[in-house]
Amino acid sequence: MNPDLPLTETIYYILLVLHRPLHGYGIAKEVEELTAGRVTLGAGTLYGAIKNLSKKGWIRVYKDEEDARRKKEYILTDEGRRVFDEEQKRLKKMLEDAKKVRESYEKV
Repeated sequence: MNPDLPLTETIYYILLVLHRPLHGYGIAKEVEELTAGRVTLGAGTLYGAIKNLSKKGWIRVYKDEEDARRKKEYILTDEGRRVFDEEQKRLKKMLEDAKKVRESYEKV
């Protein structure tokens, strides 16, 4: 059992959108659009999470040699992808369990 799971909703969505390089504002914008405004990331929350995820080795700065003047962008590491995949499997299992239980109640 991974002690880092379950992920918070904020961390889950940050990891989800960082399957491609994004800068901080881009992360916040993508998460807000993806969740239809249900999840909004304030600057403090976002940059605190980025610092924490970087320290854990789940994300890293994405370097683009073509334009070094751009804002700092981030992307998942292999470890971050592994943790994200593990969390997806955990959530999928929870949904399957809920479906089984609900179907069994409907038969009664």
